Formats: sequence, C-alpha cells, structure tokens
Amino acid sequence: MVSIGVQGMGARLMAAFFQRETKTQVTLIPYRRTAPTMQDLIAGQIDLSFSPPDQLPLMRTGSIKAYAVTGDARLAVAPDIPTFREFGLPSMSFTFWLGLFAPRGTSRDVIAKLNAAAVAALADPTVQSRLVEMGHEIFPRERQTPEALVAMVKADAEKWWPIIKEFGIKAE
Repeated sequence: MVSIGVQGMGARLMAAFFQRETKTQVTLIPYRRTAPTMQDLIAGQIDLSFSPPDQLPLMRTGSIKAYAVTGDARLAVAPDIPTFREFGLPSMSFTFWLGLFAPRGTSRDVIAKLNAAAVAALADPTVQSRLVEMGHEIFPRERQTPEALVAMVKADAEKWWPIIKEFGIKAE
C-alpha cells in the first residue's frame, strides 16, 4: 500500500481526492509541518506527499521527484512537471491560494483599503518575482477583489465538502 504524508487540510484533501479519483487505497500519514514530511519523504519513510510549491528547491537538487502539479497549467518556474490533467485526471485540480480576511462586520471602507493595499503589493515586480519563484500563481487583477474571493471560497466549499464528508476529515 502506498503511504502519503499529509500536512494541513489542503494536503489531506488532495490525498483523499487522489484516492477517490484513482480508486486506490492509500495510507495517510499525518504531519504537523512540511519540513518533517519532506525529511521522511527523502529518507524513504513515506512514498508520496502533496506539498506546497515552496518545496521546488528540493526537487531541483534531486532530493525528491515531482510527478505532477495540481493546478490547471504547468508552473512557469517548473515547466517540465506535468499536470494531473495531462495524466488523465482532470478533476485533480487544486490551486493553492491565499486570501486576506477580516472579521464579519468590517466596514466596506476598511475592506476597500485593505484590498487596495493587497492589490498594490501584488502589482509590485519584486513581490511578483518572489511569489512566482516560489511556485505561486498571481491571479489576474479581476480576481483580486473581495467579491472574487467570496466566489472562490464558495466554489471550493462546493468541491471539497463532499470529500470531507466521504472521508470523515476533521479539522485538527
């Protein structure tokens, strides 16, 4: 049986989704952080891991092998790594994203100021370069709005809740 090291909810969801989509049985090995997961992967203690794109340096040194990316397109910084879609698993699509959230009831003016600051930071060439270097996708400007974030959260909930229920995944 294949063992998959998982750290955090995103990796647990992807591993469960992978198991469902490939109709395979896997053993999920939980980790609290990425570093111990990578140590055990390098040492051969686990077989696979769904890890964030900041692990690309380990791939470049040959310490680990990247088999596929979960996004809809290959990463600009690692164009030699195919997508799951290219392997015939189009539903294995998961884009790692970060959102800026505020407490319920925060005024629209404050939200607008926070959003403007985030958009300005993401437009900075130095910030863009660093994020892309780390394997992150920068969404186009029209997807950098509070409304787009709400829509993305809703779409992700619709995709992932059935997986969470099917596999009995609980928040840690």
